[in-house]
Amino acid sequence: MAGLLWVGTVSFGLIVGSFLNVVIWRVPRGESVVSPTSACPRCGHAIRPRDNVPVASWLLLRGRCRDCHAPIAVRYPLVEATTAVAFVLVLLRIGWTLALPAYLFLAAIGLALALIDLDVHRLPDALVLPAYPVTAVLLTAASWASGDWSALLRAAIGGAALWALYFILMSVRSGGMGFGDVKLAGVLGAGLGWLGWGSLVVGGFAAFLLGGVYAVGLLLTRRAGRGSRVPFGPWMVLGAAVGVAVGEPLWAAYLDVVLVAAG
Repeated sequence: MAGLLWVGTVSFGLIVGSFLNVVIWRVPRGESVVSPTSACPRCGHAIRPRDNVPVASWLLLRGRCRDCHAPIAVRYPLVEATTAVAFVLVLLRIGWTLALPAYLFLAAIGLALALIDLDVHRLPDALVLPAYPVTAVLLTAASWASGDWSALLRAAIGGAALWALYFILMSVRSGGMGFGDVKLAGVLGAGLGWLGWGSLVVGGFAAFLLGGVYAVGLLLTRRAGRGSRVPFGPWMVLGAAVGVAVGEPLWAAYLDVVLVAAG
């Protein structure tokens, strides 16, 4: 039975990943994610159901359209596989609790927004703003199921705190951060705060650490200058993932070191 649940999680992740490919392409362009059906951008032929099986179809078609043989970007199966892996990791961290849907949702929306930001340097309101009520409802359900209403309070504080931090940074350094980053910070802060203060602090800090290391790497390799704009959304999402995965033990270890040094 347990094996079937894991297989179901992987399958669900692959299906969601396939849908995310549609979201990543269409949402920034203001297109519907429901219609029309997916088609080859070169020949216009609709993708057949048998050619729309996540990962497997790309492999069987050898990465080419069945009709015109145009190459299909490897990014599509990678997004599908990455979503499946992310869902498995979320399940390992959260377990079979009512908090699981909230963090599966955050993983999916985070991956989509990270890739969109890389593509167009923008975090669309069409995805970020609906994430607020969805996250609120799912985390409220999780608190109701566990009886831990303090976690919901932490989520509210975490969302507000991270939103405020990013807003201040955007205000004091013009051009360094966009309002899309501010709005995404509120969603991620809520998810991190629900898990604990350690997850919130580590997840928030990790975004700046990882983003900073990447920016320094670009400068050292001369792939970017001091005035270059680097999308920060992917680092926010990756930092949040670090906070979810290891935020609590890292924060506890840090506090132990501080207490020992102070004592």
